[in-house]
Amino acid sequence: MGIVFGTDGWRAVVERDFTEKNVERVTLAIGKYVADSFGFNKPILIGCDPRNKADTFSLQCAELLKNKGFNVFYSSRVVPTPVLAYNALAQNACAIMFTASHNPPEYLGMKFIPDYAGPATSDITDEIVLNIDKEFEGKAGGSLHKIDFANKYYEHLKTIIDYDLVRTLKTNIIFDGLYSASIGYFDKILDNENISYTSLHMYHDKDFGGGMPDPKPAFLKELILKVKAESNSIGLANDGDADRFGVINERGEYVSPNEIIAILLKHLLEKGLQGAVVKTVGSSLLIDRVAEKLNVPVIETAVGFKHVGEAMRKNKVIIGGEESGGLSIQGHIPEKDGLLANLLVLEAMASSRKPLTNLQEEIYELAGCRFYTDRIDLKLDNREEIKTIIEKAKNLKSIAEYKVTSVDTKDGVKLMLGETTKLLVRPSGTEPLLRIYFETDSMEKLNKIKNIAF
Repeated sequence: MGIVFGTDGWRAVVERDFTEKNVERVTLAIGKYVADSFGFNKPILIGCDPRNKADTFSLQCAELLKNKGFNVFYSSRVVPTPVLAYNALAQNACAIMFTASHNPPEYLGMKFIPDYAGPATSDITDEIVLNIDKEFEGKAGGSLHKIDFANKYYEHLKTIIDYDLVRTLKTNIIFDGLYSASIGYFDKILDNENISYTSLHMYHDKDFGGGMPDPKPAFLKELILKVKAESNSIGLANDGDADRFGVINERGEYVSPNEIIAILLKHLLEKGLQGAVVKTVGSSLLIDRVAEKLNVPVIETAVGFKHVGEAMRKNKVIIGGEESGGLSIQGHIPEKDGLLANLLVLEAMASSRKPLTNLQEEIYELAGCRFYTDRIDLKLDNREEIKTIIEKAKNLKSIAEYKVTSVDTKDGVKLMLGETTKLLVRPSGTEPLLRIYFETDSMEKLNKIKNIAF
């Protein structure tokens, strides 16, 4: 089969395409990239989330690279992606994470993390794909060491999070382990810092409790009920490899990643950080409006955290994030970190001495309006149809009575219809599917644009 690296690595169904043979092919292709780029002295770190056979395949990868002559450091337990990524930076190493993030349980993936500790950019993954099935000479003297990557990461977080401040928070913290890699890490951080919390779903399950390892309302129903049942509580969760976050406010409502990024931007400014905010073309106009009111420059990228991370490496950035639930901040790694996001929410609440619901209201007040969003996934017969619709979108001059004020083509086609209305048309990278995003400042306008656009 052809190996394709998407926005966050190679993913496939276990025992269908994610097989021992294909893992060997990808592993050796990565090994050749590391050997060609850095030499055999570059350490390689390897870890996995709790998915089915992730431990088996990751150990296979470790043995293959050791036999090629690399010094391999293999996680002695399930590890979150951001923990492994931070150690790549701290140890000047490359890393390979076995995860399929928030995808269904039958999937597994391999994510290559270069020594800058962010997602591999397309030029790197393209080279890895070209290396597949190419022979390369190894050398003698490889080694394999099993270690726990947690402590370096914990120590680093102490330079970012004011735990003394978080301990003053009067709100009850409910942590939903969601059977994910955050178990044994996020709870351990809270334990180490004497921060009280209650929890649920605190064991690893390759089937993720029969649901999805995705911290969205559909898979956080028990957490939402628990938050509603216990007054003055908030809920926190992460996805399968803990690079994404999910937050439930005191009313038992899901707080969107766009809102969290805007709230944390304001908090981090008040904390003294300076620079820009990085967002993807798919992220909410709420972030743009809040940044404008706070006099913070906005850097917009294509969808995918590899683009956000690259912008964070090249610019002075306060916070970078995406609408799907990933963020990182200045002084951390250019990789999304759901554990850090959860801690920053607690810190922002403690610092302001306000409930999360109040912080949400303040952000909308600052923005001057609320934003309403919708998305249509349009399945098409072939990619030619996609090209036709994208070309049509590029040439639109107005939708309903709203004039197109700007056109951006960095990722699909983004049309602005004034300051508070956006239409984004993006093709899927893996199937003949067109995603059409709508955002504006009233439901009436949203429905009007949605019904007329295509």
